[in-house]
Amino acid sequence: MLQYRAEFDATVTFSNGGGLQTQGFRVDVPHADTTEAEISALFVTACRLLMVDRVTLSGVRIFAEPHLGTPGGPSEPGRRWVELSHVISAGMTTYPGLPAPEITPFLTREASRGVYAPGTEFAIDRITLVGNTGTYLDSPFHRYGDGTDLAGIPLERLADLPAVVVRTIGGGVRGVGVDALEGVNVAGRAVLLHTGGDAHWSTPGYAVDAPYLTGAGAQWLIDHGAALVGIDAVNIDDSSPAAGGARPAHTLLLAAGIPIVEHLTGLEGLPPTGARFTAAPPRVAAFGTFPVRAYASVPVAGPHDPGSAGRLPASGA
Repeated sequence: MLQYRAEFDATVTFSNGGGLQTQGFRVDVPHADTTEAEISALFVTACRLLMVDRVTLSGVRIFAEPHLGTPGGPSEPGRRWVELSHVISAGMTTYPGLPAPEITPFLTREASRGVYAPGTEFAIDRITLVGNTGTYLDSPFHRYGDGTDLAGIPLERLADLPAVVVRTIGGGVRGVGVDALEGVNVAGRAVLLHTGGDAHWSTPGYAVDAPYLTGAGAQWLIDHGAALVGIDAVNIDDSSPAAGGARPAHTLLLAAGIPIVEHLTGLEGLPPTGARFTAAPPRVAAFGTFPVRAYASVPVAGPHDPGSAGRLPASGA
């Protein structure tokens, strides 16, 4: 059995200043086509690095060698799962002014006992909600009558997308603009804006001076090929009275066929690159917005091999 490994030089810069360089570092990788973004994430996890701003790799070499595993077989690098959506509950407020979800029984367990065989019971419940509830995805139909609806969005725009996290939390700037995006490789990726707005979820302050994506930032993402854009705030646009109801980010992104996910949470649990993002709604025709269970998977490297400096082997290697 062969195990794939990546060998590389790396330069790390930290968001609080300083940097790190390493040569000839090795990590186990799941397959021969592992991307540099995934290798970077494995490296960051292996070294337990925090506040990483950017990882630059050079001299990347992926190779296979016999696996020296345990009798139970080889151990591939695992993945951890990160919840990125809010829980939906009866009566909750997502967006000020929109009705809260109502959750009521249609068939109670007690009533079902007269329908099924002795000892068998079920609950069937009814939920009434608007599409903009909890963490939800906007399709182009949300903004445009002739746009693609929820049923028409291809899965490759929704599932297992390589993700890049753009962190502006703590920066003191509401509008995420081009200056925060420049230099980030967004082509074909889910671009997740970590603003920290979710800290005020379910409070009156959630919609007050909330972070947002500027129109110029939205156009930059379109021009550079983003596949999906998400934000952990009340709206991807500036929804304050001062904005006058303008929605440039929605208007531009949805016109370009780029789905939007709003009200994300938990983005602090993701590395800058290397995660895979999923947010898929039901296939509802002639409907523009619906709640999703947004989540990401992140590569988890194996334990450090003390016998080989700078190398992270698989378990048992």
